[in-house]
This record gives sequence, C-alpha cells and structure tokens, in this order.
Amino acid sequence: MTKRGAATNEGRTLTVRVPLTLRKRGGRKQVIAPDGATWGTPRPRVDNTMVKAIARAHRWKRLLESGRFASVAELAEAEKINQSYLCRVLRLTLLAPDIVEAILDGRQPPGIQLDVLLNPHPVAWSMQRERLLG
Repeated sequence: MTKRGAATNEGRTLTVRVPLTLRKRGGRKQVIAPDGATWGTPRPRVDNTMVKAIARAHRWKRLLESGRFASVAELAEAEKINQSYLCRVLRLTLLAPDIVEAILDGRQPPGIQLDVLLNPHPVAWSMQRERLLG
C-alpha cells in the first residue's frame, strides 16, 4: 500500500492516504483493497437476494412438478411475473449443490451476484464450478 504522511502542528497531525476502490455488492458498498494487498479473511456475508431467488426457483420447480400448474406460462400468470424472468430464475435449480451451499453460507466469491447467476450456465457441474468459482 502507498502511504504518504505529512506532519503539521508540530507533529500532532498525520495524514495517511490509502488507494482503494468502492464497489456495490448486494446493495451495499464494499471496499476493495489495492492489488497485492491483503486485509485478512473477509467474514461470510449472505446475499439475501440470491438466497431468495434460489428458494423461489425450488418452490416454483416443486409447483410445476406436482402438477399444480401445467406450464411455466400458467405459473408466471399466477405469480404475476414475467414468464422470461421465471424461466431465468428456474435455471437456478440446475446449479451444483456445492455452489448453492456456498451461496447459502455466504462463502460465494465477490464476483457472483444474482445478475451473474441468472445468465445461462453449463449444465455440467464441473464446468459451473470452473466458471463461477474460478
């Protein structure tokens, strides 16, 4: 880290400048350390938006499999949401179990957010891990 200090008032004040980046993650601002710097291990942070989306996906899947709704269109109409969105969220049921577990525990990499999860991913779990977990 780069530190520059300037003493003023007979050495009573010290100014320290640290380059940093602020990024939004899950609706919150997160400080990103400069390249090469480590600030210790981050605490697990559960992203409630992703957890809710995964829960909805599995609930919708159960509703379709039980025969309560005959089609995705019928379910989307009942839920009063766009059919396209419902289909994107339903894809979350195809995620590898360890990826879902990491999200539920708040151990997902910082780059994984809901908009990333809603994109199409390979069905093979090994390829999902490679793409999402690096």
